[in-house]
Amino acid sequence: QVQLVESGGGLVQPGGSLRLSCAASRNIFSFTRMGWYRRAPGKERELVAFITSGGVTTHADSVKGRFTISRDIAKNTVFLQMNSLKPEDTAVYFCNAFSLASDYWGQGTQVTVSS
Repeated sequence: QVQLVESGGGLVQPGGSLRLSCAASRNIFSFTRMGWYRRAPGKERELVAFITSGGVTTHADSVKGRFTISRDIAKNTVFLQMNSLKPEDTAVYFCNAFSLASDYWGQGTQVTVSS
């Protein structure tokens, strides 16, 4: 079993920034990809960004140019730097660790963008 612990969420004004962290209890390099997803009130969960074991990143169109996923392999941690936040970014953000044999989720961290 792998534990994923997210942190860094909170309340921020529109245009502000937050940095989410996801600490894994196992070497993140062992997963095919590590990702961030979010679920806004009344909406389905959606992909925000992911990074493959090879270091290739993908970001959803809605966050391109504003959010950046990165990792620190030595610390088994994945980050999501979120800039220029908008009210529509308000959601619970979840960390995901995926491989063909496993699929793990964190408990989520709330991000609220409001003035």
